[in-house]
Amino acid sequence: MSTYEDILYDVKDNIALITLNRPEKLNAWTAAMQASIKRAIVDAANDDNVRVIVITGAGRGFCAGADMGGLQKIEPGKWNERELARADSSIDIPRANLGPDVSEHYTGRFGYLMSIPKPIIAAINGPCAGIGLVFTLYCDMRFAALEAKFTTSFSQRGLIAEHGISWLLPRLTGTAHALDLLFSARKISAEEAVRIGLVNRVFPQENFAANVLGYASHLATAVSPRAMAVMKAQVWKSLFQNLTDAIAIGDAEMQKSFATQDFKEGVAHFVEKRPARFTGH
Repeated sequence: MSTYEDILYDVKDNIALITLNRPEKLNAWTAAMQASIKRAIVDAANDDNVRVIVITGAGRGFCAGADMGGLQKIEPGKWNERELARADSSIDIPRANLGPDVSEHYTGRFGYLMSIPKPIIAAINGPCAGIGLVFTLYCDMRFAALEAKFTTSFSQRGLIAEHGISWLLPRLTGTAHALDLLFSARKISAEEAVRIGLVNRVFPQENFAANVLGYASHLATAVSPRAMAVMKAQVWKSLFQNLTDAIAIGDAEMQKSFATQDFKEGVAHFVEKRPARFTGH
C-alpha cells in the first residue's frame, strides 16, 4: 500500500476518492501533494475494485494554487532542475491497451491523467486557483459547488500560462474567454464557469458531495468500464486527428467491442430488464 502526503485516499463502492488535505492553507499545492496525487491516481488505475476516480479538497477550498512558501524559493537558474525533480518519473503509468495510445500527445506534469483508463472527475468544492485550476483541466470532467470561485492567477504573479493551460483552456471555453481569464486573472463564479464551459455542472453547496458521488456511482455501476476506457482514449486522441482517422479508429474499436463480455452483458441486461453487471472484459 502506498503512503501519501498532503492528501487522503479512500476506496468505497468502486469509487476512489482523493482529497487534497491542507485545509488550513486552502489545500495550496506542494511537491509532496503532487507526487502523492500521482501515486494515488496510479494506485486507483491499478485497482480492479476502482471504476471511477474523484478528486476534491478538504475544508472550504479545492486548491488555492501553489504554496507561496515554495514560490518564494524558486531560483530562475534552477528552473529546469526543479521541474525535473517534480516530474515524478519514477511512478509508472499503467498501460491499459484499450483504445488508441495517447501518451505521445499528453506529456509534462499532468499529461499522465489522459492515459489513465478510468474516468477522473474534479469535484471543485471551493476556491480553485493557479496550478489547482490547471490540474482540473487535465481531468475528464469538472463539477463545481455553487460557492466555488475560479482564477488563473498567473498574470497577477508576473507569470505566464503554464503547464499546457494555453492549449487546454481555449478548447473548453473558446479563445476569447480563455484570454480574458488569463489576462485579467479575475475571479469568476461557478455560474459563469458553467456558462463558458469551464465546468460541466454546478451543484448546491449543501449537497455537492452527494451529487458528485451519485454521478460517479452511476458510472461505476451502470455503464461498461471497458467502454469508458476506450472512449476516453478516443476522445483525447481525436484532438490530434482528422475526421477520417477518428472514424477509422472508431470502426476498429467497435469491431473489438462486439467480441467482449461487456457487449453481451449490455444487451442481456437491457433485454432482461435488470441492473447491469459489467466486468470490464
